[in-house]
Amino acid sequence: MNSTCNTAASWGDLLSSRNALRSIALTGGVALHAINVHIVTTILPSVVREIGGLEYYAWNTTLFVVASILGSALTARLLDALTPRMAYLSALAIFTFGAASCAAAPTMIWMLLGRSVQGLGGGMLAALSYALIHVVFEQRLWARAVALVSGMWGVATLFGPAVGGLFAESGNWRLAFWILLPISAVQALIVATQLTNHKAKGREAIRVPMGKILLLATSALAIAAAALVPQTIWKVAGVAVGLALGIAVARLDSRSRVRLLPTGSYSLHSQLGKIFACVCLLTIGTTTEIFVPYFLQVIHGHPPLVAGYMTAAMAAGWSVASVVGSGRSDMAASRMVRTGPLVMTLSLGLLALILPATWQLPMLAESLLITLALAGAGLGVGLGWPHLLTRALKSAPTGEENLASASITTVQLYAMAIGAAMAGLAVNAAGLSQPGGMEGAQHAASYLFATFALAPALAIFLARGFART
Repeated sequence: MNSTCNTAASWGDLLSSRNALRSIALTGGVALHAINVHIVTTILPSVVREIGGLEYYAWNTTLFVVASILGSALTARLLDALTPRMAYLSALAIFTFGAASCAAAPTMIWMLLGRSVQGLGGGMLAALSYALIHVVFEQRLWARAVALVSGMWGVATLFGPAVGGLFAESGNWRLAFWILLPISAVQALIVATQLTNHKAKGREAIRVPMGKILLLATSALAIAAAALVPQTIWKVAGVAVGLALGIAVARLDSRSRVRLLPTGSYSLHSQLGKIFACVCLLTIGTTTEIFVPYFLQVIHGHPPLVAGYMTAAMAAGWSVASVVGSGRSDMAASRMVRTGPLVMTLSLGLLALILPATWQLPMLAESLLITLALAGAGLGVGLGWPHLLTRALKSAPTGEENLASASITTVQLYAMAIGAAMAGLAVNAAGLSQPGGMEGAQHAASYLFATFALAPALAIFLARGFART
């Protein structure tokens, strides 16, 4: 290893000279993907007011996340077939086509098709941003580059609600999608000049268990479909099919040579299984934020920009707690892993009481109370999140550490897709679209947060089993 690999790298090394453009080339794609998530969350109430489809509200997230899982999984094959430059440009083209489709959508079905295409391209962009770090930068810059790419999700929390809120308030929510086209064109120009157009030599073809990934996607879609049927028996059937497919994937993967998750991931008797279960339960709890902008606008009369930033408090609480708590000692880390789910449970329970209510309080006091509760829910995830992921890597069987690292994203995205599907099922059952209006929104908000508080509540008991280890 040469001397440059042994020299500690600074942010200046990463963000100066030609490395600055290379950094933009990698982070630009994941920034587009991440900011788009918060933009759409903010503008969705305006979208359904114009083109309808309130019953499909949660599908915007479910399909986007499911498609992101597929896109992320396909990235390895994309790099096997194309050069880094062409792989990135292809993913960017798919994402941009999806954005244009959403911008032109005359109906919610059209919008959902566009969101699916966007999710596919966005999943590829997010995965490529990490996968190409070792190709673009010298080894001493890798840690800084990973931190920079990850930091784009924090940037999205800051700018996404602003962009979405401004366009929604002006009555031009479609421009929130159209504006992505020129930005993507600039990004494509940077990528074309900064990424290599030569395939990596000696790169071993990676086998991806696409069959099992497709089954996972289908299981989330089956639960989402259950929200659209009025008969209870078909709702139960949809959830049962979704869960059965998820169990089938677990059994197939346990006996497979090309695994999706490491050994022990599917058993609550193993340390890794308990950790992944906690990751899933906490992630499911966060999917309640999908409907928060709608509740804030319909029940409390907040404008889109304010509603967007209040909703972003959950993501902000998660980020701040993760950063502040990441360097704690083992004993403190164990306390945070145990405390986090409790804080989230209490915060979601509080939201079940205050979000549907229309108390005669000053708007500032009411908004502050709701924002603090949303931030508390995110804080509950972030307190133990870095330590959960670290323990997942340490708990992986010998020789499966890399698989454990890669599987964290798969687990989180799948839990997000399932959570979004179940959130749609919960609010539709509670009357979001029928009877709809203020009454439907209040019933849906109360039911959604009360039922989803059960997810982190279960994580409390699981965390006790491994937090001290």
